[in-house]
Amino acid sequence: MSQRKQRAARPVPAVASSKLPVSPTFASFTNLSPRRALALPLTFGLLLAGLGLHSSGQHDPPVMWALWGAAGALLGWTALLLISTLRHPKSFSLDLAFRQQHYVQAVAQLSVYVYWGWYWRQVYDSAYLIAAQLVFAYAFDMLLTWSRRNHYTLGFGPFPIIFSINLFMWFKPNWFYLQFVMVAVGFLVKEFIRWNKDGRRVHIFNPSSFPLGLFALVLILTGTTHLTWGPEIAITQVFPPHIYTLIFLVSLPAQLLFGVASMTMAAVATTYMFILAHFAATGSHFFSPATLGGGAVPIAAFLGMHLLFNDPSTSPRTELGRILFGVLYGLAVITLFGLLERAGIPTHYDKLLAVPILNLLIQGIDAGVRSTALSHFDPARLGTKLTPRLRNLGYVMVWTIIFVVMQFQTETEVALARGVSLLSQDQLEDSITHYRSLTRSDPDRAEFHNELGYVLLRAGRASEALKPLKRALELNPDVAQTHNSLGAVHAQANQWIEAAEAFQRSIALKSDYAEPRFNLAQLYGVGRGVEKNDAEAARLYQAAAEHGHVGAQVNLGRMYRDGRGVAQNDAEAVHWYRKAANRGHPFAQFNLALMYQSGNGVTQSNVTAHMWYVLAADRLAGDKREVAMEAHMRAIESLGRIEQGMGPAEITEARRLAQEWKPLAQEP
Repeated sequence: MSQRKQRAARPVPAVASSKLPVSPTFASFTNLSPRRALALPLTFGLLLAGLGLHSSGQHDPPVMWALWGAAGALLGWTALLLISTLRHPKSFSLDLAFRQQHYVQAVAQLSVYVYWGWYWRQVYDSAYLIAAQLVFAYAFDMLLTWSRRNHYTLGFGPFPIIFSINLFMWFKPNWFYLQFVMVAVGFLVKEFIRWNKDGRRVHIFNPSSFPLGLFALVLILTGTTHLTWGPEIAITQVFPPHIYTLIFLVSLPAQLLFGVASMTMAAVATTYMFILAHFAATGSHFFSPATLGGGAVPIAAFLGMHLLFNDPSTSPRTELGRILFGVLYGLAVITLFGLLERAGIPTHYDKLLAVPILNLLIQGIDAGVRSTALSHFDPARLGTKLTPRLRNLGYVMVWTIIFVVMQFQTETEVALARGVSLLSQDQLEDSITHYRSLTRSDPDRAEFHNELGYVLLRAGRASEALKPLKRALELNPDVAQTHNSLGAVHAQANQWIEAAEAFQRSIALKSDYAEPRFNLAQLYGVGRGVEKNDAEAARLYQAAAEHGHVGAQVNLGRMYRDGRGVAQNDAEAVHWYRKAANRGHPFAQFNLALMYQSGNGVTQSNVTAHMWYVLAADRLAGDKREVAMEAHMRAIESLGRIEQGMGPAEITEARRLAQEWKPLAQEP
């Protein structure tokens, strides 16, 4: 037999479940008149308008107008299609069919929403907005289909698309209309961008991951990532305890039915092995801060590896191809996280950008797997007599073992991440309850006592913080953060010598730790617990400021302005004020405004001064501390005075600059 004939005779490796189950049609409606058929999208459009009324009751005008605008677009499209069909008569048909891959995925996603929302009530409060997108999706899909052909299949198809989109990205109220644009893009791409795959004309891109990836890219390139709640979503998804286990369990039906366990397993395992290798090489966790999970696969990435990238319709068909697909996704998440973090861009978008590119590669991946070189490594060559269901079960069993091992190894990191995440959203009492529970369940874990003491200190309960902090030091006396927190407890009790000693010990343990330097500098500045020494205070402030401590930057700016502990230098004062002001510190913004108004250390500019006064006043408005209320009053008074010397055009320009300003994620 010739070599060419041998290649032709070689069986093509197949995926564990090579074909999705055929969906039964529960009802068919044929020869529908345009009026009867279009009554369905008309109903959805009116329902969407009704949800706009609900939004008006919520006192949220931007969302209300977004809902009414979307409803108006649908109703207008319906009217145009009706007019067109009356001029050029045709009939429509509709099948009622429920595809297993749609409702199984939707149930899994809904389970995540229900559990997540119990711990972050914003999910429940936004349920009507998710419902609005579903209504819009059904109407848009119908109108798009009937505008191009006569037949439409009604089922659960829009549910996993809308649920997937909202698991990863919500636009803020003023920009909520873009949520409908994103949904529309998903359906348009599904309808128009297609290719031949296994003899069928099918869509290339996952209709939820493509708009997520596209919009994430646009937001990053335009510097408008602040328009979405993406980072907040990623942080709060770790609020629910045992969320990793829930995601794993609710995804099992799809893993068994559609043969996607190999993709999820490969993606998670690749990411986790990199985490372990990075920690072994550097002694630090790759994914930081701790809200992302520390030594675990970040919760949002873990969710994406189960409910975003592994759509069986837009993934490779071969078993080895699906494993490689998962490996590539894991590597993409790691690479994108590193690039985004280095660029100061919210890292939440790491899991969204790669999926459309991977969708384009699936036929190439399958072709490569079927090549002579790679076909020898295809697991499809093993157990060839196993049924597809048994092969799927085998992958699920292997994935289950990997998951259980990971859970045991990352239990502490995930528990700490949950507490840090709660604290980052100012849920102090929930965070305290969480850490108290951890100290009871594992009383010999120093990290849990340390974090409990820190959170109690943040909550203004310094006396309660003393006991867990001392216990943390008994278990591990060499943790810099614990000594710093203990110093803060002593300071609040006016035990200044003990406070200074604790801060000094913290600095000795961790040379680049900015917080104890800032705290000790304040003691040197007033002579509490140590001899008053402005030069030493300035030195400590300088060290903390260079490591990004915003409070130290403000205080160092004041010392340069006043010539305390350093040579008087207005330009240096402006330099440090600007660093802190760019990060959103209101006192720095107020002081920087003073410098621009007077022209000390910087070119005098009433417009720039006005901008910083406005920003400072806005940020100080809700602060009830006496010093903040006094600064707020001074900012308002300064605005009134400075406007007397400005023309209308200058005031307009200053207000525009203030409106467009946004804080930097990190120092420039």
